[in-house]
Amino acid sequence: MSHSMPVPLFSFLLLAGLLLAGCTATAPPIQAAVVPDPNEATVQPVEQTVVLPDFAPRTSVAASVPKSGGEVIVDGTPPPFETSTFNTNFSRRTIEWNEILSGGPPKDGIPAIDDPTFESTAAADEWLDDAEPVILLRQGETARAYPLSILIWHEIVNDEVNGQPVSITFCPLCNASIAFDRNFDGQRLDFGTTGRLRNSDLIMYDRQTETWWQQFTGEGLVGKYAGEQLAFLPSQVIAWGDFKSRFPAGDVLAKPSASRPYGTNPYVGYDSSADPFLFRGEPDPRLPAIDRVAGLTTADSARAYPFVLLAERGVVEDEFDGRQIVLFHKAGVTSALDARQIREGKDVGAVAVYDRTLDGQILSFASDGNGTFVDTQTQSTWNILGEAISGPLAGSRLTEISHFDHFWFAWAAFFPNTELYGE
Repeated sequence: MSHSMPVPLFSFLLLAGLLLAGCTATAPPIQAAVVPDPNEATVQPVEQTVVLPDFAPRTSVAASVPKSGGEVIVDGTPPPFETSTFNTNFSRRTIEWNEILSGGPPKDGIPAIDDPTFESTAAADEWLDDAEPVILLRQGETARAYPLSILIWHEIVNDEVNGQPVSITFCPLCNASIAFDRNFDGQRLDFGTTGRLRNSDLIMYDRQTETWWQQFTGEGLVGKYAGEQLAFLPSQVIAWGDFKSRFPAGDVLAKPSASRPYGTNPYVGYDSSADPFLFRGEPDPRLPAIDRVAGLTTADSARAYPFVLLAERGVVEDEFDGRQIVLFHKAGVTSALDARQIREGKDVGAVAVYDRTLDGQILSFASDGNGTFVDTQTQSTWNILGEAISGPLAGSRLTEISHFDHFWFAWAAFFPNTELYGE
């Protein structure tokens, strides 16, 4: 890794806020001052009332990622930091110790949610704004929403959906929301926070073996499972309004009883900052460090699509890993890392990625300007979930391609050979 960058005043204020949130959570964390832009429009999501047809079975393509660590190192060099609270096998690792930084809070100082409770969409609608971001996870006929206004304070939810053990994770510093299968090596893992970071990203640990795992890539870094890989589960970040209208009987993660100011953002102004927090590398200069990208990966390649470009075009068609794909962008989703109140954050929109081949036919799409998309072959209308809601193809579903919505600096740090669409 390269030499350390100067830490701006914002970083000291943010670290103080994290310590308050992780260790006490009795008062709102210190926040960086942000001057509102009087010319910036308030997010006004487009509301649509549609009668949905019966849809074809949902299909998806799971993600695989290039490894960011190397071969397993067993040289016996102990870590140069405090480890007494862990029962990890520190004799096995895939990275150098100096790649790991303290994030401020101690082990489990940012507490995972281990026994989540859920409420109805009607109950959640009492406190969630239509434009607030939620992570959508579907397993079989069950759809669940995990609001980022909760996850920003806990980072991990250990859950079970339709018999599938899952971990829903969110690293605010990298804007990384990722779902994992908790089934691994014949056992069911559950995860907590180590209080450590690598490339500014959350390092998790499993409570069964205390292996340390990189949230961004799902790879084991230190311990019994160093060099192993967790399986990703398809998930999307969408607007709460889209979730409740599409899944009125869906489950919504309820606010835990912990003393947290849910709905607020302890990282005020972070996604307008020029400097990533606790990041030692040199950001890739091809994009501003904190720009959002939609990322696609294979086991040995990566490609990033800037949100700014996707927002301008609405639809981008491309070829990736032998597939003809389409990326949809829909406005009307607030950033969880902008304003103090998440519902007041700037509009960053939602992105989804699909295989545009349906029943042997390659479809071409255009945005209709109303938050939906039209294929030129049949003039059918499609939603952000890849479902045809009207027209000759009504009831059809596109195959979902798992993707990642992250900050550019982290994406390029973990995948330094990434392609950048549009350059």
